[in-house]
Amino acid sequence: MARVAIVGVGAIGGVLAALLEVTGSHEITLCTRRPMVRLTVRTPGSVVTVKAKNFTAPALAEPVNWVIVATKAYDAQGAAAWFPALCKNNAPVAVVQNGVEHRERFAPYVNPDSIVPVIIDCPVEHQKDGTVRQRGPAHMKAEAGPLGAEFVQLFEGSRAQVEQTADFVSVAWRKLCVNSVGALSALTMKPAGVLRGEAMAEIARQMVAECVAVGRAEGAQLDDSTAQQVLDGYRAQPLDSVNSMLADRLAGRPMEIDTRNGIIVRKGAKHGIKTPLNQMAVALLQVL
Repeated sequence: MARVAIVGVGAIGGVLAALLEVTGSHEITLCTRRPMVRLTVRTPGSVVTVKAKNFTAPALAEPVNWVIVATKAYDAQGAAAWFPALCKNNAPVAVVQNGVEHRERFAPYVNPDSIVPVIIDCPVEHQKDGTVRQRGPAHMKAEAGPLGAEFVQLFEGSRAQVEQTADFVSVAWRKLCVNSVGALSALTMKPAGVLRGEAMAEIARQMVAECVAVGRAEGAQLDDSTAQQVLDGYRAQPLDSVNSMLADRLAGRPMEIDTRNGIIVRKGAKHGIKTPLNQMAVALLQVL
């Protein structure tokens, strides 16, 4: 049994907690800003009520065996405030966030060698009643290594597909290709169905093509069919499916602009690659 703390219990953090709960093998701690009376996750096959400790201040936290960070990427400093207490016994930190800078984001706060970058694919939404709705299966890929193997073992017995990858760069940039298109929903204030129209679909393809070009310059292996695959994935979702960037805008929360589209623009400039559509999306989202 491992003591596992989840820092940031939004939609993704809730799903991670539910997956750990289902294993029946761990003591779970939820680190949140406000008290959580109950965490209920509605999965495709069941309803999971997570039994966990809940701490609302870093000073109250206790040492654990593993820390999983599931906050928004822009809140690295806030998440890191929990590390001195949680990582007192050198617990590794799994960073389950969007973007391609998992280790760089937290290197100022914890030994980089103890960081495990993780990419998750899971359609999930935070409901108005406080529950978390998991619309489909969860897939996670952790950077390969001894800690990556330990992370995979944490979820044995759950319904998630969790594996290691020796090419985390490609995995992260492919997920970024998917996330980049989420800006279109945030801009139009419309869920996934907005991409059923061909005009919006073509914009999405071009945004992904920019991401592919930059990702390849960064060492990612991305083939020419990536843009169409990303579009097909969005079109396979329910028409009312809401991605996290749109959810944040609807709720009046900060959006992961730099993590999802800004990074494409920044890395593109570094390599001399033009990214006009992502640059425009960043400018418009920053104004909003």
